Amino acid sequence: MSRRNCWICKMCRNESKKPPSNLTLEEVLQWAQSFESLMATKYGPIFFAAFVKMEHSDENIKFWMACETYKKISSRWSRISRAKKLYKIYIQPQSPREINIDSSTRETIIRNIQEPTQTCFEEAQKIVYMHMERDSYPRFLKSEMYQKLLKTTQSNNNS
Repeated sequence: MSRRNCWICKMCRNESKKPPSNLTLEEVLQWAQSFESLMATKYGPIFFAAFVKMEHSDENIKFWMACETYKKISSRWSRISRAKKLYKIYIQPQSPREINIDSSTRETIIRNIQEPTQTCFEEAQKIVYMHMERDSYPRFLKSEMYQKLLKTTQSNNNS
């Protein structure tokens, strides 16, 4: 999702662009209750991902989402292939989207990746979730993007 083509980014830059018609004020307000509430809604993760992408810090949300997909893989061979790919992109030191995890978690993943289970990235996923919850989420709630969206859905609700 490049910034040039991102409909969320266009909506935030252009007052005439409207959010999805099925995005409700209730959902947007729910996002402010907790990070867990944000991530449990239909559009919350999409808007949050667009926000962290604009901050050039989207590796955590991408890793978290990739882990959610990874956990659903039932084929052993597919899991091995995907685990190696996740390692190369997010875990390996100096990788393109290296996530911030401690060395013991990294070493555990390196050991487990030889015979990866559906939970081998679980600890790293918890760590990045915590980073997003503590760092990015408060900034998201204060962001112009969220504030504009809140204002737009409130005015649409009153119309």
